[in-house]
Amino acid sequence: SDAGGAGATDLKKSTSAASPKSKADAASNAESASRINAALGVFQALILFLICILAFSTRLFSVLRYESVIHEFDPYFNFRSTKYLVKEGFYSFHNWMDDMSWWPLGRFIGGTVYPGLMFTAAIAYHLLHAFRFTIEIRNVCVMLAPAMSMLTALATYFLTTELWDSSAGLYAAAFISIVPGYISRSVAGSYDNEACAIFAMIFTFAVWVRAVKRGTIFWGAIAAFAYFYMVLSWGGYIFLINLIPLHAGVLMICGRYSHKLYVAYCTFYILGTLLSMHVQFVSFQPVSINSPEHMASFGVFGLLQLYTYFIWTKSMVSEKQFKYLLRMAILGALALVGMLVLAAMSGKVPFLTARFKALLGSTSNIAIVKSVSEHQPSSWTTFFFDMQCLVALVPVGLYFCFMNITDANIFIILYTITAMYFSSIMVRLVLVLSPVVCVMAAIGASETMKNYSNVNWVSGKRNNKDDVIEEEEEPEPAPKPSKKRGGKSTKNKESGKALPQKDILAKLKRRPNKIQRREKKAVAFLTGVMVSVALLVLFYFYTIHCTWVTSIAYSSPSIVLAAVNNDGSKTVFDDFREAYQWLKFNTPEKARVMSWWDYGYQITAMGNRTVIVDNNTRNNTHIARVGYAMASPEERSIKVIRELDVDYVLVVFGGKIGYSSDDINKFLWMVRISGGIFPDVVEAEYYNSQGMYTVDSTATPTMTNSLMYSMCYYRFGEMMTQYGRPAGFDRTRNAEIGKKDIKFRYLEEAFTSEHWMVRIYRVKKNPELDEYLPSL
Repeated sequence: SDAGGAGATDLKKSTSAASPKSKADAASNAESASRINAALGVFQALILFLICILAFSTRLFSVLRYESVIHEFDPYFNFRSTKYLVKEGFYSFHNWMDDMSWWPLGRFIGGTVYPGLMFTAAIAYHLLHAFRFTIEIRNVCVMLAPAMSMLTALATYFLTTELWDSSAGLYAAAFISIVPGYISRSVAGSYDNEACAIFAMIFTFAVWVRAVKRGTIFWGAIAAFAYFYMVLSWGGYIFLINLIPLHAGVLMICGRYSHKLYVAYCTFYILGTLLSMHVQFVSFQPVSINSPEHMASFGVFGLLQLYTYFIWTKSMVSEKQFKYLLRMAILGALALVGMLVLAAMSGKVPFLTARFKALLGSTSNIAIVKSVSEHQPSSWTTFFFDMQCLVALVPVGLYFCFMNITDANIFIILYTITAMYFSSIMVRLVLVLSPVVCVMAAIGASETMKNYSNVNWVSGKRNNKDDVIEEEEEPEPAPKPSKKRGGKSTKNKESGKALPQKDILAKLKRRPNKIQRREKKAVAFLTGVMVSVALLVLFYFYTIHCTWVTSIAYSSPSIVLAAVNNDGSKTVFDDFREAYQWLKFNTPEKARVMSWWDYGYQITAMGNRTVIVDNNTRNNTHIARVGYAMASPEERSIKVIRELDVDYVLVVFGGKIGYSSDDINKFLWMVRISGGIFPDVVEAEYYNSQGMYTVDSTATPTMTNSLMYSMCYYRFGEMMTQYGRPAGFDRTRNAEIGKKDIKFRYLEEAFTSEHWMVRIYRVKKNPELDEYLPSL
């Protein structure tokens, strides 16, 4: 399509220089070129439509294999909140004080959530009902992530087109539609904040790049509103509000400052900050000294004002006066930095908060933070598993970007470097890396395919002297000649001079902001065929890998499990929903359930019962009390249970079927978290004499007498779990339990699911009376 544009440009120039007789032929050629461009545009739109269909359909494996169900843990809170929002309205949701979580403290929902996901689902629900599509709110929530993935593919195409060209944009949209790193958070049923946040992030970046290229208030405002949607959706907006100022600062350091950058950033920062402060969970953090994550954006905003002021001052005073002012400004900046450092060392300015240090790679010493698997560092296999061959194409894309330095390419280079660093620190942030990997791989694949197929799909003006093709862009307003003392006008000395080849900064300094590509000579036929076929084979295996990972690894809801038997048949384990339904219909409405925090959201959403702690992990002391009760003997645990007014205790046990994510395997984290608050809980007492964590006969009395051990293995010593193994054989730990005669005084078994995965115990209100009555 770009070739047609180039042909039309050449036709316009030839028409102006041709004789009147040839104008009719030139006009017909121009008309045919415009028709070709229109046809190519329709073909491109068709490809984008098919990519959107692919992005949506490839995320439906979980619905086809299981049913329309919400996945994981956090999405259940989002689902419950969305139902409340749809039923009660915006103002009730905004002021909602939830008394079913964190008993007896409660939780103020409006001030502790990012409501963008709930708002998006509620708006979609009301729009569908307005058009008489009566879809249940659960199905809207289940299908929201696949629907947003279509918009993400379009936003990626928009971003890559702004950075490079439409050919690379199609590659990027195709890559991100099936990349496992993004699919892991956008399959059907994955109703989490990232479903909307990734689209908001990519769209914000795309509009920011266009705002820098155009330099208009309009596009700066659009970038601010896109950023506002990102703030509404996810706490990862911190990455945006630091990356965009980093881009602006690097452009100034490289000598690429322009009025376009000034207009774009000032509009984005001022309007975006004001909008973000309307999110109740964010509030005044963007302008607070207690939030170091927002200081970079404010600092770059101030530097832009000073830089622009010095440029204006330089044009108004003599060179000697300007040098004096510059020295004073440098001394003042050094003094200000010294004061800030002293304030930070004295604790007045909290630059080194725990969250800030965690973002920079510092290892957290808080047990509850370390216990979350998403907070662990990424392994090399994670990158290949989530992005496959795209990892190898990223350096190729970086090469082409460095060979064609523009303001936009500097942004995507910074995005690549920072995302790679942060994703290596925390495995969850591989999600942020996946889009830029798709963009860089698309640029590398597109340019490689063009070079080795000897086809140049580029637009613009052909420079016959240097044989260079330049992409046209809106011209920068020419600077007015500055007048020095004496009335002499001077022009910019940098214009028209060749930059030194060895000076890196000189290469980055301001020059025509265009992508320049030299035409490649025709390669040998065999070489071109071999490279093209190799890329196609690579993309084929990439598609196979992505489809397999999506269908096997990322489309299995944690709430419903399945296993394949030896004869090939399939067994479904639906114990979680069975237990939650029992809680809902067989316990008092105001009953309070104590469990580990992992299951809090599911209990309140499906069981409709009050929980002591949940997945919000907002109160470490409260969670430590629950861990203390689980790690202590029954006689000591009952004091905590009665203090918290607990009616039922729930545990998850996988020893019968071999489920490894049960509470016994999580038990050491309960010990560590409670040990940080209660000194009488010592982790070493739960290891055997060899220093191993076991449940067999070598386990310590502290371990076997704990409430968690007793609740999981109660009556388990009588069960035969595997042929040829003794009774009480734990298939997950691959060991026979050490204590089988377990009895309770203050608890009694109330419910055990079909496969023993969920066990619920009732707290006796009067155990002394229960013991006295039989003796009568």
